[in-house]
Amino acid sequence: MIGRLFGRVNPREAMIRDLHVRINAAARAPALYTALGVPDTVEGRFECLSLHVILVLRRLNRLPDPAGEVAQDLVNAVFLQLDSSLRESGIGDFGVPKRMKKLGAAFYGRAAGYDAALDAADPDALARSLARNVLGVDHAADAAGLARYVMASDRALASLDLDALVVAGPRFAAVQPPAGTAEQSGVSR
Repeated sequence: MIGRLFGRVNPREAMIRDLHVRINAAARAPALYTALGVPDTVEGRFECLSLHVILVLRRLNRLPDPAGEVAQDLVNAVFLQLDSSLRESGIGDFGVPKRMKKLGAAFYGRAAGYDAALDAADPDALARSLARNVLGVDHAADAAGLARYVMASDRALASLDLDALVVAGPRFAAVQPPAGTAEQSGVSR
């Protein structure tokens, strides 16, 4: 804390901050909202951020140490940001812990569901989970494009070692609009 007052930044903190910033940027890519139907709402942005963090954590959890420590630092940074956002939105000090508990349960529940579907290489199960959690719809068909994006991103991240992940940043797939949309046919909206 005192070091920050005098301009000294812990290199590990800087690394985690940079990783977090890159994940935030990926989760805010406009095509996720316009082409794949992620709702551009507070909840939709939370779901999209959670999805991207979960994908990076999934990769970190498959790498040798010190990747586990990096994963824990990333989770801490994400939840500190969420806590701060809740406080800035006007939620009182007594309400923040209750909301953080709900957000944590939602995050870890989604992580387990996405992991299971990705481990099983089951695009239909992944699409159902994404439809329910991210898109807020009951039909997995509506989430097929998002499921393809998630599976492709998982494959892209699987090719990265720890150094590449934290130095160059996480690699996510390009967004492919669903078949038959105006964006796929070359017609812009």
